Amino acid sequence: MEGFESIGPVKAGSLPRQTSPVFRQEGAGGLSFKETMNNFLNDVNHLQKQSDESVKKLVSGEITDVHQVMTASEEAKVAFNLMMEIRNKVMEAYQEVMRIRL
Repeated sequence: MEGFESIGPVKAGSLPRQTSPVFRQEGAGGLSFKETMNNFLNDVNHLQKQSDESVKKLVSGEITDVHQVMTASEEAKVAFNLMMEIRNKVMEAYQEVMRIRL
């Protein structure tokens, strides 16, 4: 197969170095971790409100497409579950750092 390399051990220095915008300093021109998390929380909140609004419109008869309401509800659910998993991972990392002895 042309264009494919065999799978083997990764050599030191062979991986491209990437700077994630999530972990940049605030003065470096990118978003800080805090700002990124705030933006994500605002997005999840917006999806929750949008889901609630679509359910209210369905009950009042403004929306007749149940599929649209279910899609909005599932988007909000998935975003919330992702937010909770991120929170859990951050808490695990914090607890691990606190266990490190200097």
